[in-house]
Amino acid sequence: MKKGLALAIIATVFCLHIHAQWQRKTNLPTVYINTFDGRGITSKTYYVYARMAYIDEESHVTQWDTIEIRGRGNSTWNMSKKPYRIKFLDKQRLLGSERANAKKWTLIANAADKTLIRNAVTSALGEFAGLPFNPAYKFVDLVLNNTYMGTYQISDQVEVRKKRVNIVEQDVPLAEDADISGGYLLEVDGFQDGNCFNSNVYNVPIRIHSPDEEDIVESQNQYIKKYIAVFENRLKSSSFNDPHKGYRQMVDSATLANWFLCTEISGNIDGYYSTYFYKEQGDSLLYWGPLWDYDIAYDNDWRIPNTVRSLMTDVGYGMTKAWLNRMWEDPWFAKLVNRRYGELLDDGLVGFLYGKIDSLTALLAQSIDLNYEKWGIRTRVYHENVLYSSYDQYVVDLKDYITNHCIFLQEAFANKKPIEPTPPFHPIEHYYRITNANTSKAMETNGNNVIQYANMEGRETEDWMIRRANGYFQIVNRASELALNDPTLGNVGPTTNVGTPLNVAPPDTLDTRQLWDIIPQGTDGYYNLMNVYTQHIANLNGGNFSDGTQILSYTNDSRNGQSKNRLWLITPTKEQIPIEYTGIHEIEPEDYALAYDPLTQELHFGSATPDALTFIAHVYSSQGKQIGTFLANERFPMSQQPNGIYIVTWQCGGKMRSVKFGKD
Repeated sequence: MKKGLALAIIATVFCLHIHAQWQRKTNLPTVYINTFDGRGITSKTYYVYARMAYIDEESHVTQWDTIEIRGRGNSTWNMSKKPYRIKFLDKQRLLGSERANAKKWTLIANAADKTLIRNAVTSALGEFAGLPFNPAYKFVDLVLNNTYMGTYQISDQVEVRKKRVNIVEQDVPLAEDADISGGYLLEVDGFQDGNCFNSNVYNVPIRIHSPDEEDIVESQNQYIKKYIAVFENRLKSSSFNDPHKGYRQMVDSATLANWFLCTEISGNIDGYYSTYFYKEQGDSLLYWGPLWDYDIAYDNDWRIPNTVRSLMTDVGYGMTKAWLNRMWEDPWFAKLVNRRYGELLDDGLVGFLYGKIDSLTALLAQSIDLNYEKWGIRTRVYHENVLYSSYDQYVVDLKDYITNHCIFLQEAFANKKPIEPTPPFHPIEHYYRITNANTSKAMETNGNNVIQYANMEGRETEDWMIRRANGYFQIVNRASELALNDPTLGNVGPTTNVGTPLNVAPPDTLDTRQLWDIIPQGTDGYYNLMNVYTQHIANLNGGNFSDGTQILSYTNDSRNGQSKNRLWLITPTKEQIPIEYTGIHEIEPEDYALAYDPLTQELHFGSATPDALTFIAHVYSSQGKQIGTFLANERFPMSQQPNGIYIVTWQCGGKMRSVKFGKD
């Protein structure tokens, strides 16, 4: 036999032998990693070289001749079932095109979580809530140096990268004229690892993850430290709850609310000990997330009892609590949390989490059995709160926690919400629903009649535009383009000649039968609708729950705030629909002008008749991006806006007006 042919046969036999070993352990993919010379993985700092094979669900094999692997984690590194970080020589789409193309990936052991799925469920929760960056979760069986290690989760490394934390990655090396306003990936880090500093006001330990510790320069360090100092000074100041001078100008409300709620829904006692947040280049806001490290969440740590009925801002670990508990003193934050949590519940939060748990446990069933043959399902490895003899009991425990804790949170957030009187009504330029306090049914038109009907999104007869008109409000139906009208005849007054059904009529802002005063009542956000001509209150006839019940022109007296038939909740429709102001014309004030005060950096209108300044103005950048709106009789701050050209537009007297001005 020729030598070359012999070598080929030997190589083939060797490959067949190796492939015969590379079999999937269960229905999940299996990852085989063998370090060179069988060397142990003993460090979280130093990598060792290894080979890796990935056998997917179809038994297709992908091999890498050289990767690097090291340990990872803090307390989890001390457990028998250890977590790892792997690094490829080149970027890999390890989890497909929908996930990152990256060198670094994590192998999470989930050793302290007997369900093995708390991290994955929380990532799905982040997606449900609308957080932009949520870690991957792909479950595999891991074989390391020919030893089966159990069920592992492949996940992202938290880093600045497309499809991870997708913000600007600053140049390395940094150019002299570079924009160092972002991006920065930061972490409130109780372990104080890496490039870490303590904030000036609240002494919060903050780690700078990106730019990387090896690449960051002093100007970048100083920039982000000063930025956090400004944020904390605003949060600590006596004007902290001012919408312009306080901290709100420096936080993205959507990610703040969603990240906070995910942390509280999961009951993560370490959620404020390790908190990721980031700042984008050219953006003045702090954004919150991604969610990370939730294996001891959902009441899976005995060190803090009864997290079912606790807020993590009260009992959890970590210094992010200092910021959040200050925010709780701001009614804006309390309303933001309550509103957003209500939306999540309405969208089916609990059912979604149940469904995710069921799908994951079904997927992992074979692997779970194999995992616990090795590790033991009744073995306490960290701070597990309960130990059961079957996996199903741990899953039931997880579901029960979610159910009971979500009920508690609704009560707890409501109790945190400050009791404030219903504010004066200020209309914004999209449609409203007007619903009765007694029946929760919506005011609508039926021909010329005004009745109540079941509140149904998309039903245009229930949508109303509310527009300032001559110091009062005109209320115009979207479908009919007719105005709410009080047709009462004869001698009228607050308590005389009452009971006439309301109707609708062609809009006329000079007709006081179509003008209404919207009067706040109580603390629950309800209003009375009082007709300017009759001085009567809009009232649901008899408090009848039936669809089609008429709305009456009714008595105006001391019971206005108590009678639910007279109280109306006025809420914007969920869809943001631009309004066409057909047939509606305010009287344009005489001798009025828009001015910009460079000392206070505020926009404002001046007029000889300031009471006529009832329209809304819109402020746009030169690129056409709307940066805010304001009532013409108020001032609009420009101090947070960069120098440049701006455009202000408004509609009044049936005409569109615009002014261009420069801020320098």
